[in-house]
Amino acid sequence: MAGKRILMIVGDFGEDYEIMVPFQALLAVGHTVHAVCPGKKAGEAVATAIHDFEGQQTYSEKRGHNFALNATFAEVEPASYDALVIPGGRAPEYLRLNDTVVSCVRHFFEAGKPVAAICHGAQLLAGAGVLKGRTCSAYPACRAEVELAGGTYADIAIDAAVTDGNLVSAPAWPAHPAFIAQFLAVLGTEIRHG
Repeated sequence: MAGKRILMIVGDFGEDYEIMVPFQALLAVGHTVHAVCPGKKAGEAVATAIHDFEGQQTYSEKRGHNFALNATFAEVEPASYDALVIPGGRAPEYLRLNDTVVSCVRHFFEAGKPVAAICHGAQLLAGAGVLKGRTCSAYPACRAEVELAGGTYADIAIDAAVTDGNLVSAPAWPAHPAFIAQFLAVLGTEIRHG
């Protein structure tokens, strides 16, 4: 199987695990992943945040790592990619205000290409107007946005994921095993144990 070309749109204070783990896992199985951020070039970095579940009413937030970008947003041609990954964290709340980002997200849905969105990534999907008639999971605080955008919120366990056609979504990073496995299935990636 030939590896796919996958675009990952990130921004400052995106969730550390939700950027790092899918990025590395997809590379590990032979896909090409280009991580980009509006206004930044390959070799620059975004600051990440770590969201943890420590028993309070919502997650806590701590400073994460600097994540190095390996492609330049201004040079991205969405049509040249096979799939899209949208991590969560704080970044989607402002990325959805960028017309070029929104247009890029719409391209993947209009073309029926695989899209993976986790946690607050649903904010970007809602902002792009691509959730109407779709089932989507997200961090529970984003339920209203999914529903107001015409989607059906998938109220699933924090370590589960859901696939609706070409869209794979999950509530948060504890779902990575299910989220990544379902996205690999939508991509047509087969992993064999011998």
